Amino acid sequence: MTGPGALRFCMLTTFFPPYNFGGDGIMVERLARALARRGHEVTVVHDLDAWRLLARRPDPPRPSGTEGVRVIGLQSRLGSLALLLAHQSGRPVVHGRRLARLLAEGDFDVLHFHNVSLLGGPGLFALGDAVKLLTTHDHWLVCPTHVLWRHGREPCPARQCLRCVLHHHRPPQAWRSTGLLARRLEHLDAVLALSDFSRRKHAEFGLAREMEVLPCFVEPPVPDPATAPPVHTRPYVLFVGRLERLKGLDGVIPLMARYPDADLLVAGEGEHGPVLRALARGSERVRFLGRLSQAELDPFYRQALAVLVPSVGFETFSVVILEAFRHGTPVVARNLGPFPEILEASGGGLLFDDDEGLLAALADIQRTPGRRAELGRRVRLAAATLWSEDVVIARYLDVVRRAAARTGRERVLACLGAPGSGAEALTAPDR
Repeated sequence: MTGPGALRFCMLTTFFPPYNFGGDGIMVERLARALARRGHEVTVVHDLDAWRLLARRPDPPRPSGTEGVRVIGLQSRLGSLALLLAHQSGRPVVHGRRLARLLAEGDFDVLHFHNVSLLGGPGLFALGDAVKLLTTHDHWLVCPTHVLWRHGREPCPARQCLRCVLHHHRPPQAWRSTGLLARRLEHLDAVLALSDFSRRKHAEFGLAREMEVLPCFVEPPVPDPATAPPVHTRPYVLFVGRLERLKGLDGVIPLMARYPDADLLVAGEGEHGPVLRALARGSERVRFLGRLSQAELDPFYRQALAVLVPSVGFETFSVVILEAFRHGTPVVARNLGPFPEILEASGGGLLFDDDEGLLAALADIQRTPGRRAELGRRVRLAAATLWSEDVVIARYLDVVRRAAARTGRERVLACLGAPGSGAEALTAPDR
């Protein structure tokens, strides 16, 4: 802490570890813990019913500790009906009164909304009296399916929303044509995008609201044990993520037959998993690891030739790329979405446009003497200078500080001091 007092933060999100599926919950958890470590009071509110509906498996073990973060999991006897009401109305129909009371009693200084599509949608933004921030972890504000993946087959070039949601077997959301979103966005003091690409996509698809780019961060690097045993007997490239069609593995798995020098290890689960496993049937060079904890993943990151990010849809950022950088492992990513700006800023990876480009990138890293080591040096430097906890939290608190100055929040300013210059643009480190 640099100021004389602690702020009271409340994070509102649909998913929060261990009741989460992807990077958004991980980002919220890291932010909450980082703020708590700096002496701030942090409460996280998430929706247990949403996770249970979509996970369709027993609850994971509850964490033994939350590092000073208070966690509230909302549940309702209405279960999936409560989620449907929130999804269809864009408001916290079932949990609205409890949330309003919780926010009032907590006397929070900062309300930070994350992925709240099933927690209460844009109707949440009117609740509470505090500095209010929203981080767009996906494209939910401008896309009913969240991912700009049109008709389940291609990155969305233009709106065909009704046909698209029906293809995804989701009910249309009438509130999107009522002006509710625009009215509720007026309650927010800052809207944050994880990448400049995501900021531009929101504008392209009609979000009439200024956004500021603030990426996620990685925790300090884990020392590499000198005596760590190999996790795989052959050289390998690593994929980490949910097994969905838009993640791009459908084209990669058959391609590995043309690259005999390395295997493909796949960490993660998802509804597309059976299709991918069928595609890999008979191949000894594609191995599915299943769902692994962060501690279990660490040695796989460290020992990989490269981490592969072949998404064919529009991501907003990539926690997986930062995890690779944290371990000094280069990245091979499709030339799409936010990946070019991340790899350009870091200098620690290679982009590809097609199958031949992917094969050439793998060969370059594996067969060019010193190539992987040099890329690894760059990504470690980038992780420390662009995406470290200290760097990003300083920028985050400056967003809060500037919002408080605009709205006259004297207590926040007393804790954080006068507005500074903590929102520098993402730039490449000296290589």
